[in-house]
Amino acid sequence: MKVEQISVFLENKPGSLEHATRVLKENQINIRTLSLAETSDFGILRLIVNDVEKTNQVLKEAGFRVSKTIVVAVEVPDQPGGLHAIMAVLNQEGINVEYLYAFVEKSGQNAVIIFRFDNPEKAIEVLLKHNFTVVPGAKLYQF
Repeated sequence: MKVEQISVFLENKPGSLEHATRVLKENQINIRTLSLAETSDFGILRLIVNDVEKTNQVLKEAGFRVSKTIVVAVEVPDQPGGLHAIMAVLNQEGINVEYLYAFVEKSGQNAVIIFRFDNPEKAIEVLLKHNFTVVPGAKLYQF
């Protein structure tokens, strides 16, 4: 039920993101979803990809600082209140969300929200208990 996410630390300068995406393209790695956060000195590119191990390897070989992180993917209806339904349950159960990002599978149908929790095992247990759809990594990598 957990998903492996690749985090890539990028210098905050022109060409850094292009270099990372070029390495992925040249190695036939498909990005399923991504998020980019920045500070004044560096950015963190978070990726869900079709081949985690290969991505980790080729980016490191290209000189990037890379780490793997466990995240949780949750499918929700793509409608007003979809995210709030999850947040209300997580709040009620005392689950902390460190960050999240999302993508839509097909407009008007479902969204997939990628969560980073401080306790992913407990979060998965709570989500399943409340009948939310937790998407396994194997499915997400192939969307």
